[in-house]
Amino acid sequence: MIFNLEGLTVYFPYEYVYPEQYKYMLELKHGLDAKGHGCLEMPTGTGKTITCLALITSYQLAHPECGKLIYCTRTVPEMEKVLAELRVLQAYREKHVGKASEIMALGLSSRKNMCIHPRVADEGSRESVDARCRRLTASWVREKHMDCVSREEETSTELCQFFEDYEKEGPDAVLPPGVYTLADLREFGRKKGWCPYFLARHMIGVANVVVYNYQYLLDPKVSSLVSRELEKECVVVFDEAHNIDNVCIEALSVNIRQQTLDAAGRNITSLSGKIERAKQTDARRLREEYARLVDGLAQQGVLRRGGGEDALQNPVIPDDILREAVPGNIRRAEHFVAFLRRFVEYLKTRMRATQVEQETPAAFLAHLQQSVAIDGKTLKFCYDRLTSLLKTLEIVDTEEYNAVSLVADFGTLVGTYQAGFSLILEPYDERYPNIPDPVFQLCCLDASLAVRPVFEKFQSVFITSGTLSPIELYPRLLSFNPVCISSLPMTLTRECLCPVVITRGADQQAVSTKFDMRDDPGVIQNYGRILIDLAATVPDGLVAFFVSYSYMEQIVSKWHETGVLQQVMQHKLVFIETQDVVETSLALDNYRRACNCGRGAVFLSVARGKVAEGIDFDRHYGRAVIMYGVPYQYTLSRVLRARLEYLRETFQIKEADFLAFDAVRQAAQCVGRVIRSKADYGLMVFADKRYNSHDKRGKLPGWITTHLHEQQLNLSTDMAVQIARAFMREMAQPYDRGVAGKQLLDQAACDALAKQAGFEAPRAIPPSGQS
Repeated sequence: MIFNLEGLTVYFPYEYVYPEQYKYMLELKHGLDAKGHGCLEMPTGTGKTITCLALITSYQLAHPECGKLIYCTRTVPEMEKVLAELRVLQAYREKHVGKASEIMALGLSSRKNMCIHPRVADEGSRESVDARCRRLTASWVREKHMDCVSREEETSTELCQFFEDYEKEGPDAVLPPGVYTLADLREFGRKKGWCPYFLARHMIGVANVVVYNYQYLLDPKVSSLVSRELEKECVVVFDEAHNIDNVCIEALSVNIRQQTLDAAGRNITSLSGKIERAKQTDARRLREEYARLVDGLAQQGVLRRGGGEDALQNPVIPDDILREAVPGNIRRAEHFVAFLRRFVEYLKTRMRATQVEQETPAAFLAHLQQSVAIDGKTLKFCYDRLTSLLKTLEIVDTEEYNAVSLVADFGTLVGTYQAGFSLILEPYDERYPNIPDPVFQLCCLDASLAVRPVFEKFQSVFITSGTLSPIELYPRLLSFNPVCISSLPMTLTRECLCPVVITRGADQQAVSTKFDMRDDPGVIQNYGRILIDLAATVPDGLVAFFVSYSYMEQIVSKWHETGVLQQVMQHKLVFIETQDVVETSLALDNYRRACNCGRGAVFLSVARGKVAEGIDFDRHYGRAVIMYGVPYQYTLSRVLRARLEYLRETFQIKEADFLAFDAVRQAAQCVGRVIRSKADYGLMVFADKRYNSHDKRGKLPGWITTHLHEQQLNLSTDMAVQIARAFMREMAQPYDRGVAGKQLLDQAACDALAKQAGFEAPRAIPPSGQS
């Protein structure tokens, strides 16, 4: 339908719109009109993606000054889903508007997902695909090859023909308008003989919609390559952003292990050998590099990337990179390598500690200066100087130098940032105190550091998800001022959500995964009884989430010994998520097959795991979900303790509040997996007495708590099973879609809302060729 939303003509590709979709569009429009940022929670299964795309692309059509839409997702399947929705929307727009609505939309991912070179694409890991690609596309490799060809000599270097053909086309290598998924880009690349990865990177500049991973904006090492040229007028959307603070922290944190330092030592020896050979064969290169370093890397444009040698980028936020000459003591290649060796030896010495050590970056730098006479300013240039050296020595196999790059990354970050970071040295894993396994962690404690450049650079940034409650905490954690902040309810014609809180077993013993109760045989037996009874009551698929892998292994082992699993398997087959991605994918595939053939299945999974974050158990694949316990982070973790202390001192966020917020958002994410549309239905079981307290319950999203009535709280197992039976019986009744339609807004209803607000019916731009 085409309707008027406060003066904006919106093109929506379906006949009806949900009331919450209409409100969501209003909030988005207010944010865009105010040229500000927003934080929006919309229930799962209510068409958040298509709503967001329809509103923003309609806004772009009405306001040509509005920049491109940058849509950030967490996974490749989510990216493909967004582009599939956009294709439906675009087909509708072209039907009603014609050529004027043509857009360029594309997805961008790593070389591993986009490469079409037969040998490179088969490399396996992302790092090895990147390294192999650079071996074929680096500028000096190509120059050597061309030199040999011009002299009619035999060449041992191989080039990527797809990249060469793309380069030959120059500015003419463009995509025609359209919506391109990763598969479409690969297909187009094969047809034209062009490299789809570099073509997509080039087309970002002219595209109207770009869909890619969070890291392309939040991780400075990646964003400075891919997103540097994006204009200020862009609209950025972070979808499924309930964990965005953790993504920001990971982007600026570095862990160094003993193996890393050993490998870095070997890298440094290898670099020394290459420098000596370069001195004998081509000293001019080293002299030219020295001259450039005197003037400063940034001003000379030495660190700008071209072709395939975009392996390394500064880990520091762009505004914090020093625009000045590199210090004299690391300008010469051999001096820099000696400096790196000294730094690595210092870290090795620190790793020999037998006690846990925690310090600020300032204390670390003071000790470093005192011990080995390395100052913070020199450390700041570590990463850029290494990048320049690898380029000067024409090293393409940068995968081999990952260890020394990680050490340079560590040095640059610790030299640049004082506030918001902490250094923690743990000599062993607390679970195995007799086995030395030292790890030196540079922990970012402030999520706002990585996301601040995004809020400052772009006009409008929206953070959205189905589970952002309590929504007021996100602006504080990320240090931004939203012009629109809203948590939207879910309008339902039937109660297709049934959340229940089980606080005790049929024997009236309390159930919980609290540390002092989790090993209690009575609790484990009662948890088993919940699974047996629900497996007998709920049709098709049932998913159970545990608080950790270790707890799941412990409880499943006990269930096996006590015969619980055998009883469950009389009703359904049992599948388990493991830490191996391939095993889990196979288990999921078989779980779905068991649901499809009517045998029914139980999938045992882990909160914060791959399944909890990215897999939908819609329709018969998930008729009930059980959340065993409250998925708190490991509260004895020193990294977490440091972050909690920082949040308390800097943002006045209490430790208990943050821990409860973090645990409950994970629980909401888990139970939200079962509802993926309004025609869907599912039972949500919170199996822990702590969910009965308002402190936990109040942090669940509003669209769950509105269905959590008094009679569904503080239940024993047998009472919960009675509610489950009644719910499943009610859901099995024929579903009157006519009644459901009364809640939907059709064309007339949208026009009436526009008229009520003082706006006329919309006027669509006629397709070209029509009057």
